[in-house]
Amino acid sequence: MSKNWYVIHTYSGYENKVKTNLEKRVESMGMQDKIFRILVPMEDEIEIKNGKRKTTQRKIFPGYVLVEMIVTDDSWYVVRNTPGVTGFVGAGSKPIPLNESEVKQILKQMGIEEPKHKIDIAINQSVKVSSGPFENFVGNVIEINPEKQKVKVLISMFGRETPIELGFDQIEKL
Repeated sequence: MSKNWYVIHTYSGYENKVKTNLEKRVESMGMQDKIFRILVPMEDEIEIKNGKRKTTQRKIFPGYVLVEMIVTDDSWYVVRNTPGVTGFVGAGSKPIPLNESEVKQILKQMGIEEPKHKIDIAINQSVKVSSGPFENFVGNVIEINPEKQKVKVLISMFGRETPIELGFDQIEKL
């Protein structure tokens, strides 16, 4: 049995209460090996009121909660009978898992778990630009910023050295 993400439908406005209730039930019923993460998909929304910027959290899917779990009769029962839960999203009685790309998209939208690109490139190393407007240009790395996942590469353009900033995913080692 593999763990997958499932969507549960809740009474609108009860998403956080369902998350809390379900976390308590997982704990009290010893289901930590079947039910893993429970998320209410939220994103930051910037609102400007009276000339002041205010960041608020907005539910991406009101009325829905994501649960990462292994579906067994027990785990299904625990989730299904949590107060505020109206059911799993899926055809008939069998919950249908989200596919990986859907999950990645939601987690990315929430600012969670953006897969970081690892890079083993050093300053002064030659690299080839693999995508973008400078594709196939070759240059030397002059700066690496792991936090922003960016590098500055000096490329030769029109007989001059020009620094360009690229994402880790836009370059390849030569």
